[in-house]
Amino acid sequence: MTDNIKNYWKTFCTEKNIPIDTPYEAWAFGNTKEMADDLANLVDKKIKTATTSAYELYENDDPLPKAGEYNIILNGSNEPVCVTQTKLVYVMPYYLISPEHAWHEGEGDRSYDYWRKVHDRFFEKEYQRLGKTFYEQAPMLCEVFEKVS
Repeated sequence: MTDNIKNYWKTFCTEKNIPIDTPYEAWAFGNTKEMADDLANLVDKKIKTATTSAYELYENDDPLPKAGEYNIILNGSNEPVCVTQTKLVYVMPYYLISPEHAWHEGEGDRSYDYWRKVHDRFFEKEYQRLGKTFYEQAPMLCEVFEKVS
């Protein structure tokens, strides 16, 4: 973790009166600099309050998100933008993700059709990158979070 991220966390803990040794993760959304910048901006504006990731693409050493944990959201240059706290985590098949969840992801026109179009492409590429085939029943890790700083 960079000094910039560590200092950002230290400032957050001091401002919120949270112990400095409270666990947190620091990460960026997506797989491009532009996507990371755009999505971090939506979180910072409190428009994006949910996300979806492919459960079966988590590596053995990648921690799964948990309700109550803190995350520093990074932009495409790996600079801290804001801090979120995870409120809810659940797993469900991709094809059952609701229009409400899509709305809370805050992307595009916030419609389910837009969400499906963008996420179909994203997950097809992510699965392909790992030599796998994306499928409608793929288990997805859905998270709901709140910007806290």
